[in-house]
This record gives sequence, structure tokens and C-alpha cells, in this order.
Amino acid sequence: MSGIDMFSLKGRVALVTGASSGLGRAAASYLVKAGAHVVGLARRADALDQWRQEAGGETAALAADLSADADLGSLASRASEPFGPPDILVNAAGLNLREPADQVTREGWERTIALNLTVPFFLAQALVPAMRERRWGRIVNFASLQSRRAFANGIAYGASKGGVEQMTRAMAEAWSRDGINANALAPGFFPTELTGPVFNDPAVSGAHAAATCIGRNGEMADLEGPLLFLASDASAYVTGQVLFVDGGYTAR
Repeated sequence: MSGIDMFSLKGRVALVTGASSGLGRAAASYLVKAGAHVVGLARRADALDQWRQEAGGETAALAADLSADADLGSLASRASEPFGPPDILVNAAGLNLREPADQVTREGWERTIALNLTVPFFLAQALVPAMRERRWGRIVNFASLQSRRAFANGIAYGASKGGVEQMTRAMAEAWSRDGINANALAPGFFPTELTGPVFNDPAVSGAHAAATCIGRNGEMADLEGPLLFLASDASAYVTGQVLFVDGGYTAR
């Protein structure tokens, strides 16, 4: 496969967590555009239905709470029902409580680590056997600027996203010889529900835009190319990497 065809996802099946809003929703829609059959997983069934109407293509919704006690093996099985076992897993669901370090609670810490780090691993683990059987799979985790940098009121989130970066490398070491590549996207500041407090303050969002090399914050379309690269045959020899889609924020 060569040229533009290597970015095609025709015939592939993808599972995207956090597909009801923000970057997860955008990611799910981009995979549909590339030809994949996409199962969107999130808590809000109504928001998933809206996503399906907007995305078109071959889609299915799986409404479930990805909490620490979720039966991820069962969710993996349910995600396989509409189109068969997923070839692609995009772990986009996330939580950022924005608590100052002195006010972080045990409950908030554990919720953050569970959704941002524990769930992505065990959901991938549940899907790997079918990927291994086909000797083709793509795991795309969502890391963050906070995988590398510290921001105020982000100690739990930063700890989880630092873990995502290392987990991605460990996934690659464990599974890439079976044809399963694991990489991560690390977005800069994009306008989503999760970053609402940033974009609601023009001074703060402007400061983050000025901190990039490009001079602006992210737009949803900026995610499409990097995602399709990591989810397709185009990244056949790329694994264990974190691609920062941040306008050069981390380059300065």
C-alpha cells in the first residue's frame, strides 16, 4: 500500500472512548470520514446519538460509564457486536478536576487516575487478543502537554498523563511484535468542554496561544491528520511514540 491509500481505514473497525464530546467526538468523526466502522463509547447516550447523526457513515453507540469498577472485558465484547472486534482503539475519554495540590482528595485523585490511565490500559488489554489474531492493530492514547509540563491545579491530571506517556511506550514494547502499534497524541489547547475554563478567559487563552510557535491555539481540524496517521497503515513503522499536536508549545 502506498500514497494516499495508506491513510484509508476502509474495512477497519474502531472503538473511540469519550466520543460524545470534545476531541473524542472529533476523533470518532474523522475515523468515519476515513472509512472506518466506528463504535463511540461514552456515558451520555443522547450526545452519542447526536454524534452519529452528524458523522454519518457506519457508526454505533455504546453508552457506558468508564469508571474504576467498570467491567472493561464486557465492554470490549459489547463493542465487538456491531461490526466485529475493533482493529483500532482510541482512548480519548478524560477527566481534569483542576484541584490545587493542597485540596486534592483521595476520591478525586483515584477517579482521575482510573479514567485517564487505568481504563485505557485494561480496555486495550481486552482488545489485544483479537488484534493479535489478525496481526494488525492500532492503539492511540491521548496524552497531554501535562505529560511533560506542570500546570497550576493539575497535579492529579498531570500524574495520569505522565503515566499515559510511559504506558504507551510499554504497550509498544509488549505488543508491537504482534502487529499492534501503540502511540499517543498529546494535544495543546483546543476548545472543548474539558478546557472550558481556559477558553472562557480571553487573557488565559491568549497567553496560551502566544506560548506556541505558531501563535494560536488548536482547532479541531488540526487533529485529523495526526490521528489518521497513527490509526492507519501510514504509521506501520511508528510505535511507542508521543506526537505533540500543540503548535510548538513544547518546543519553546
